[in-house]
Amino acid sequence: MNSLSTVCAAMIAGATLLPAAELKIALKPVAEGLTQPLTYTQLPGGTGLVVDQPGYVWRIDPDGTRPTEPILNLTDRLSPINHGAFDERGVLDLALHPDFESNRRVYITYTAPRRASAPEDWDCTLRLSEFRLPARQPLVIDPTSERILLEIDQPFSNHNSGRMAFGPDGLLHLSVGDGGNANDQGKRPESGNGQNLRTLLGKIVRIDVNKPGAGTAYSIPADNPFVTGGAGLPEIYAYGLRNVWGLSFDRGGTHELFAADVGQNLLEEVDIITKGGNYGWSLKEASVAFDAKTPNKPPGTVPTTGARGESLIDPILQYRHPGAKKDPEAFGISITGGYVYRGKALPELIGQYIFGDWSRNWGMPLGVVLAAQRPTETGARWTVTPVQVEQPQNFGAYITGFGQDRDGELYVLTNASNGLTPGKGRVWKIIPVQ
Repeated sequence: MNSLSTVCAAMIAGATLLPAAELKIALKPVAEGLTQPLTYTQLPGGTGLVVDQPGYVWRIDPDGTRPTEPILNLTDRLSPINHGAFDERGVLDLALHPDFESNRRVYITYTAPRRASAPEDWDCTLRLSEFRLPARQPLVIDPTSERILLEIDQPFSNHNSGRMAFGPDGLLHLSVGDGGNANDQGKRPESGNGQNLRTLLGKIVRIDVNKPGAGTAYSIPADNPFVTGGAGLPEIYAYGLRNVWGLSFDRGGTHELFAADVGQNLLEEVDIITKGGNYGWSLKEASVAFDAKTPNKPPGTVPTTGARGESLIDPILQYRHPGAKKDPEAFGISITGGYVYRGKALPELIGQYIFGDWSRNWGMPLGVVLAAQRPTETGARWTVTPVQVEQPQNFGAYITGFGQDRDGELYVLTNASNGLTPGKGRVWKIIPVQ
């Protein structure tokens, strides 16, 4: 990793720490023997669904048992994956329709083989599909029920994002990565994709999955920011994002939309997404200026507006990558988004955004759980505190995702390997220390 110079460190305002000992949790095993679990959600009645990146959706029964066969196998529909090695392609997320109990609709994102209409040197196509989960037993998602809603071609194998969340308005919000490679460069305009309103790469997309539109399997909400005027694609809800790895609405409060955006070389960030918001990438990395030619040295002048004169929105929190010197505000190298806690088991966490970082080191399983608390002063950054995992002792894993059940309790998804190695993935429930 690249260390930060004194000048660069002074430019980058990190998070403010609370005493780490104040927040302690235990992790209760829920499922093991997976490869790389990315999403955990619950059906009515308490049955869990887990997305396993190499191509599977698994059922976790309320008693903790996992059937030997997946509830859905998509391996025959995926783009090629480097099994046993690090790879960002595969099945990425799953979301239940807000009216799931009546319509049994399930939405899944995955990387499909490159469409014939995409450039020949591009890598894959991000696919958003609807499936049906019949109520009959045993529960199995019908693979023949797939209805492809949206496809977005990806120039490189990384930065696919593909995280989803239904809002209080019943509309589906989908995060799309900037196209991959690095620095928002390569197989794209020189200005990058994050600021390009003629592509869905580097965006939050907002669509209505309940009815088709003109020539599409979905319709576009009338209040999307670029529906009229022609300034951008009508599906775009927000832009200037790099590779969102965690998208969730607060189920309480004012139901804000939180996005954890993976940084380039220096910073990780969390944003609260608002309609039409420009979050800066790749004019900025978090709150500092960014230049693709010198990604480790931010320019001195920080841009404040985009090409249309719109304000660039700073993150609600950011933190640095670890460098050569010990830095208490450098939590890790790749953020993993979570949820605002609204459960009952840990009242000290209520209202805090619980998330994590994949690891402090690429080659070692040093993931960290983090908690962010809203500031009392308007415009101030949220306060970030590492959460100490008391049980199991010597917890060590790469943190690949978070989940939330129907009671608002949270789950941590991990991989003991930094690659897609079968048997290394686990799901844990966050509980009080016993």
